[in-house]
Amino acid sequence: MCLSRRTITLCESRWGRRLRSIAFFNNKGGVGKTTLLCNVASYLALERQMKVLVIDADPQCNATQLMLDEDEVFNLYDNSKNFTIYSIIHPLSIGKGYSSQINPLHVEDYGIDLVPGDPRLALKEDLLSKDWQDAISGDIRGLRTSYLFSDFLDRCDAYDLVMFDMGPSLGSINRAVLLSCGFFVSPMSIDIFSLKAIENISVALVEWRRRLRHGLEQAEQELLEDLPSQDGFRIKFAGYVAQQYIQKTTQGEKRAVASYEKIMRRIPKTIRSNFVDKLQGSDLGLVYEIGTIPNLYSLVPMSQTAHKPIFALKAKDGVRGAHFNKVKDAGKIYSDVTANLLSNLDSLG
Repeated sequence: MCLSRRTITLCESRWGRRLRSIAFFNNKGGVGKTTLLCNVASYLALERQMKVLVIDADPQCNATQLMLDEDEVFNLYDNSKNFTIYSIIHPLSIGKGYSSQINPLHVEDYGIDLVPGDPRLALKEDLLSKDWQDAISGDIRGLRTSYLFSDFLDRCDAYDLVMFDMGPSLGSINRAVLLSCGFFVSPMSIDIFSLKAIENISVALVEWRRRLRHGLEQAEQELLEDLPSQDGFRIKFAGYVAQQYIQKTTQGEKRAVASYEKIMRRIPKTIRSNFVDKLQGSDLGLVYEIGTIPNLYSLVPMSQTAHKPIFALKAKDGVRGAHFNKVKDAGKIYSDVTANLLSNLDSLG
């Protein structure tokens, strides 16, 4: 199969790297999660020369559709044997064990490698849910299924960073992703529902961690050697990005309008209480707000149409007049977000 201007290739191996896995996750939908992830991943790859793998773990495949053009998407899904996230889970679901295949696409304009999403992943939700119930009772097969992304990450050491795009649910697919990842970032819209989502995530992670520990204790200990890890849900919170707020200019300084500022002031306390105190148990004095992104208006659909990161848009992509300054501003925004993210990752270890 030949895809157009973004050639699909096997990843080049560059061994010996310190792999970091990051889930971009919020229990609330519509927070700009996919746009944030794809632009941060691309900035890290294109501007900071890092080797980045994006895994589209959302059955809606938003990241895949954002980065690949329509012909590429059609060619990808026209052949059910092409490598997608479904290729990772399907062998395990039919009793063949962990898949040894790793054949992501290279997306040239974003500078990253991609494991495309797959709508068929939704069909495996019941399998993951059932095997989770078995896992927390000590069943080794259920534990193997629950650790499928941990096994996959063990084979991704050619990369500096692996980033998961996820749907907004607390379902079994996202549970398996969060079990495997070292860190997570929460994109947030400025509303009360995002604050409630923070509480939901915290409660779920604490309970999942407790149940997994019980399952590992109940399992036959010699069989645990078959697992890629005997750990899980040790995920650390690396920061949040407040997005889609509306700015006003006061005395030459751009600020969020008052209704947004009220919610924004509540975020740090809610974050610290639920993600830092309850999940990490210690406070390293980090600044967990790694960035704020105002509404970028027409730049977002322009990026979607061009299948390019916002900060890389050019005149040929439809950028005109004042849009050039907005593209430049977006570059500064993503530069700051990536710098703050990397700083927090280094501090968290």
